[in-house]
Amino acid sequence: QVQLVESGGGLVQAGGSLRLSCAASGSSVNLNDMGWYRQAPGKQRELVAKITRGGSTTYVGSVKGRFAISRDNAKNTVYLQMNSVTPEDTAVYYCNSPFSATLVRFSWGQGTQVTVSS
Repeated sequence: QVQLVESGGGLVQAGGSLRLSCAASGSSVNLNDMGWYRQAPGKQRELVAKITRGGSTTYVGSVKGRFAISRDNAKNTVYLQMNSVTPEDTAVYYCNSPFSATLVRFSWGQGTQVTVSS
């Protein structure tokens, strides 16, 4: 059973950068596609970045060119580098493995709060 622990969030000014980490334990996630999701207040959780087990990446349009997802299989960890952040990026960020458009493979972690001030 995989447990996911997100970290690295915080308060950042618009235009700044943050690097989020997602450490998996209990089992390896190296053979799984992994993604970063976010949920802003009053909004549904959305997938913003995905990395396949082969290392291919995809992004939602609103973060393309600003965010970068990566993985370190030796550490069983997935990262999200966030650059040029805006107040619209304020949300709780979670990682998980996408199973379908609406389903994920693992239980959700507690997430990490990112707050961007203008």
